[in-house]
Amino acid sequence: MWATIVLGRRSQVGLKSMDVGSLVEFRLHGDRQLGVVIGPEGKGKWNLQVPTGHVHTVHPRQVSFVVPGGTFPVGKILPFDSQVARLVTEGDLELAWELLQESDDLITPQILAGLLFNEQSAETCYAAHVLLSNDRLYFKQRAEGYEPRPLSQVEEIRHQLEMAERKQRQQQQFMERIQSHILGQPQPWQEGDRHRLELIERFALWQDESKDKSQAQDLLRTLGYKEDAAAAQQLLVSLGWWGPYENLFLRRSGVPVQFTPTLLAQAQQLITDPPADTVPRTRLHRLAAYTIDDPTTQEIDDALSLEKLPDGTERLWVHIADPTRWVQVGSPLEEEARRRATSIYLPEITIPMFPSLLATGPLSLLAGRDNCALSFAVQLGPEGEIVTTEIVTTTLDTVYRLDYQEVDQLLETGVEPVLARLWTLAQLRRRYRLGLGGVQIDMPEAVVKAKDQGEDLSLEVLTDSPARALVSEMMILVGEVAARYAQAHDLSLPHRVQPTPTLPAPEELERLPWGPVRDYAICRCMQRGELRVEPGRHGGLGLEGYAQATSPIRRYSDLLVHYQLKAHLHGQPIPYTAQALRELLMTLEAAISDSVFLERQSVRYWVLEYLRRHRDQPQPALVLDWTGGDPQRPLVLLENSALRLPVRLDRPVERGDMLDLAITQIDPSRDYLILKEVR
Repeated sequence: MWATIVLGRRSQVGLKSMDVGSLVEFRLHGDRQLGVVIGPEGKGKWNLQVPTGHVHTVHPRQVSFVVPGGTFPVGKILPFDSQVARLVTEGDLELAWELLQESDDLITPQILAGLLFNEQSAETCYAAHVLLSNDRLYFKQRAEGYEPRPLSQVEEIRHQLEMAERKQRQQQQFMERIQSHILGQPQPWQEGDRHRLELIERFALWQDESKDKSQAQDLLRTLGYKEDAAAAQQLLVSLGWWGPYENLFLRRSGVPVQFTPTLLAQAQQLITDPPADTVPRTRLHRLAAYTIDDPTTQEIDDALSLEKLPDGTERLWVHIADPTRWVQVGSPLEEEARRRATSIYLPEITIPMFPSLLATGPLSLLAGRDNCALSFAVQLGPEGEIVTTEIVTTTLDTVYRLDYQEVDQLLETGVEPVLARLWTLAQLRRRYRLGLGGVQIDMPEAVVKAKDQGEDLSLEVLTDSPARALVSEMMILVGEVAARYAQAHDLSLPHRVQPTPTLPAPEELERLPWGPVRDYAICRCMQRGELRVEPGRHGGLGLEGYAQATSPIRRYSDLLVHYQLKAHLHGQPIPYTAQALRELLMTLEAAISDSVFLERQSVRYWVLEYLRRHRDQPQPALVLDWTGGDPQRPLVLLENSALRLPVRLDRPVERGDMLDLAITQIDPSRDYLILKEVR
């Protein structure tokens, strides 16, 4: 007879030792196994033979139970195990727990076997051990036995187990719905599915920064996907949760695309039951007012007129839509506009500052109806300087809508004398501003339109045109008039201030090719403007004061200008003190900056997507500058898309050189584009 192994308390419950020939339970890689002790192995280890005949060498710590009953032949393990499995199925552990609730003694497998099966055989004792060791509800291990849990603890654990079971069941059902969607047999999403899909969505958007990264990766792994953000995006697209050309920059921004039902109802109420107009208005009867915008623009907030005065002189009018006629300070719609700060124009969607039914309806200047406006009347001197100004709340009844292309054609043919004269005045104003130190930059700009979730994608490269320059100059003129009025009357307004740029020396600019190369060199010298309550010079425009007032439907800072101006014009209390404006502008600047970033990144994304679809086409590029002063690492302008980006070449180039580039790698979602020169 071999020596006896003494087991520690952690190794087995209720038994002190085992002998050669004993049947024991041991753990192998976490699994429960039965084997017969056949002898020692080395220092402190033993060999156990299992039904397959294989011998395992184990440490006594791996032995979890010694089956009572003496020696046991290996050949009887399988029948023994089968009988134990039947007993485990029949054993009512809950009944035993109820009977043993008042017991102060430790419960051993032998005691439980006698209670459940009325005998303490090898089979019943081992079955009792299996029941106790598997149990997580009724009994807990203590020392060399088990003790029944209190009723309150059992109820709490049962609740937790039920919750875990329900969660697992819901998870499995969710996986089945996922698979059905992937196979083209979609089932309706259930409550709770959104949470799981949003886990994957956040991982696709934020990758390693996602707080749900591990959970999302578990879901992806279970579904057979790679555990990376690209796979997460692929899954969301295959489920129809995202479109195939999802703008991740918009998703990451968290910008609210929709308005709440409450705000929409309030907007509809304004249309159904308009509020009383609180200011007198001058009806500009039959004074033709021309709106000039892109054909797709729906928020029409400015119009131009030219009036011949009795003395033969002329007066220029710029009419700005008056949303303050409808939206009062402190109203929920005004507070929402303040929170949004600006309308956001993306290739695939417009996110308005006001609900569209208002912004494109009563707030806009539209043909065929009376329109409320804040109108700026200006007489110019022979050099383009401002001679007289007047700001009036008006009603327009003769509005004509034109787009930029139509106006360019009319200016070219000269068939519309009013527009031709307005263009002459705009040119006069531009020369005047440039003479005061203003800067003119005409870099090409990409206009991308994405329709049908990006399936229909178009791109146009725009440069300055007479119509666009005309509108731009008139809007700048209004900003100067508003700033002058504020300074003359000590009225607090949001002023746009920009430091005067320090431009390269004239001879240095002359050495650069005319056009985008020179304009880019000037652009690099421009400093960022900011909103201030205190008036100041706008160096880029060449003006001593500038308060934007021409887009109150689309920019909250312009809306503030209207509130302040209208109240002062009509002797009403001024809505915002200088300090209140300062506090407002601090929050507005951050929101506006975020919106500008979103617009730029979204345009870039869709430009890259356009290039991806036309990746086989050559990309003519103009060298604007050198990156880091390295002639082999130029910054180029892609002429077909107005995209500016650095490239690496195997030869030096000069500013103004033209290159033929080809797309080698491109991934719009990852903002990734690699080009090489084709020579």
